[in-house]
Amino acid sequence: MASTPSNENQPESPHHLIEGRLEKMAELGKKVELYPYSYDRTHNSVQARAAEPQLVESEAKVRFPGRIMAKRGTGKTIFAPISDEWGTLQAYFRKDDLGEERFDMIKRLIDIGDWIGVEGTLFRTRTDELTVKVEDFTFLAKAIRPLPEKFHDMSLENKSRRRHLDLAMNLESRERYKMRSAIIGDIRSFFNDEDYLEVETPVLQPLYGGATARPFVTHHNALDMTLYMRIADELYLKRLIVGGLEKVYEIAKDFRNEGMDRTHNPEFTMLECYAAYWDYQDMMDLTERMIRRLAVRFGDEGKLTYGDLEIDFNQPFVRLRFMDALQDKTGQDLMTLSDEAVAELAKSKGISLNKTMGRDKILDELFSELVEPGLIQPTFVMDHPKELSPLAKAHRESEGLVERFELFVAGFELANSFSELNDPREQRSRFMDQKALIEAGDEEAQPIDEDFLEALEQGMPPTGGMGMGIDRLVMLLTDSNNIRDVLLFPHMRPEGGHK
Repeated sequence: MASTPSNENQPESPHHLIEGRLEKMAELGKKVELYPYSYDRTHNSVQARAAEPQLVESEAKVRFPGRIMAKRGTGKTIFAPISDEWGTLQAYFRKDDLGEERFDMIKRLIDIGDWIGVEGTLFRTRTDELTVKVEDFTFLAKAIRPLPEKFHDMSLENKSRRRHLDLAMNLESRERYKMRSAIIGDIRSFFNDEDYLEVETPVLQPLYGGATARPFVTHHNALDMTLYMRIADELYLKRLIVGGLEKVYEIAKDFRNEGMDRTHNPEFTMLECYAAYWDYQDMMDLTERMIRRLAVRFGDEGKLTYGDLEIDFNQPFVRLRFMDALQDKTGQDLMTLSDEAVAELAKSKGISLNKTMGRDKILDELFSELVEPGLIQPTFVMDHPKELSPLAKAHRESEGLVERFELFVAGFELANSFSELNDPREQRSRFMDQKALIEAGDEEAQPIDEDFLEALEQGMPPTGGMGMGIDRLVMLLTDSNNIRDVLLFPHMRPEGGHK
């Protein structure tokens, strides 16, 4: 009978490792409190490094908590880097300082991934590593599951599914999400400085609107009514302008039941702002000021590197008319072409069409295919066809167009703005056009909102509005190629496929 191969050199299974840690945990529980309620920290890793000269000279004790990221040593000494939110300090454990029983706990029962607080004085090792010479320690929490060895090499999908491990193992990920928070904070500061009022509008709405998108649908049991998760907060913010608030903004979660790719997630963060007595030109100036301010703070003196692109926000942003850009790429004046000719042109460019697509959608597809990829430097695309913008005011000079802009940077859209439509009669007519699209099978067209029309009939002054995708903006400012990189918990298909 052949002998069973030895497993001595085989990696231990996760189940076996967990069992081993549970055994250690049982033994450790007889010696210390496994899950204490708090820890009195004197310094985090950044504070300890900043105060190093004074702490070393005075031999003052520091109390520093964090997660053990590695262990090395033999005999009577162990070195272990301990990580907190901001960085790492090394801990130096000596049997002579701790005693046999306490040193044995560190050596044998406390694992990589466990949380611990160390107390002692600071010194520099021969390799110039700032280190805590541990005189005492407090056990803080057991990691029953071991940390992966090389999580920083894992796929974006795995990091997105297990963000806790991504953050635990990768300092650069922590910094990226801190930067996201700082960006949003700076946006708030900008609008507050511009005398805007921050407001909140409903997430659950009896009727969706403010954008062309397919909504998520839910049901309120107590009211026995269908509700929709907002696709935009535009129509509610405009009600506030009707009510007499002159400058309002909201940083809101929006939800659209649409496809997912590197710049789309079904749940996303949107900035929307509205100002009475403004038009889209005023909003263009405001948007340029805000983006330039962010680029100065979070870039290199107003310049950014995004992938292999160098983007300069110091120069005046390019202003490009929508139909002019299409004419430049196709050699034809699409304003004069029939619907059939526009459709044939799109087909000749390899764009797939379906029966629900009207002229507006086809023009939008042509623009996305032919123009958007080349919009690298900050560019305001202006003056869109009326069919594309049911909430925008007709252009004061160009028939068939509306006063609208989109801001493009690095080949994708960041912001969208209108001189807002405030004539309730024209708004009703636009809603009727959208209704016809719905009846033709367009699931993204906007339904008629009688409540909003009633509000508009109370009178809304001239108004400029702007919406900006915060997630895409953070992608740009953090040099991230995928929206999953800037969302702590992006939506993903369950592991193993459909469920």
